[in-house]
Amino acid sequence: MSDTASNKRLIQQIFAAAGDPDPAMRDRALFVERLADDAVWTVTGQYSWSRSFTGKQSILSDLHGHVRSRLAERTRTIAHRFIADGDCVAVEAKGCNVTREGVRYDNDYCLVFRLEGGRIKEIREYCDSVLTEKALGKFPDRASDGAGVKTGAAQ
Repeated sequence: MSDTASNKRLIQQIFAAAGDPDPAMRDRALFVERLADDAVWTVTGQYSWSRSFTGKQSILSDLHGHVRSRLAERTRTIAHRFIADGDCVAVEAKGCNVTREGVRYDNDYCLVFRLEGGRIKEIREYCDSVLTEKALGKFPDRASDGAGVKTGAAQ
């Protein structure tokens, strides 16, 4: 199997496990296992969430931890299309979520994954920034604290 095909298959498996309609069955273990320790997740744009989260712990704690704190159930994102080319896999997806206050958070995403040796090294997130702030609020304003969060507009 080519690197392109194996990278695409891995990302498809990650989304299938994490997108189960039953919140109790959603499983992020494969994502966590394949996320490189030095991975970078960049939220693109010019709004309060725009920043890079550097390192596995920052991605899981700072970014995903904050999102989880705002949602009523485990995060669900349903992938609709996977496009792979070499070490990159682009995913078109739609969120299916509700905040703790009962507000729908069904964002549209384009996530671009860059893999290296079967490990996720980089993720670039493109989404509806207005919806993100409307449903989830502004991202907490904090300077880089050594945990790998770089504030400010993403590159």
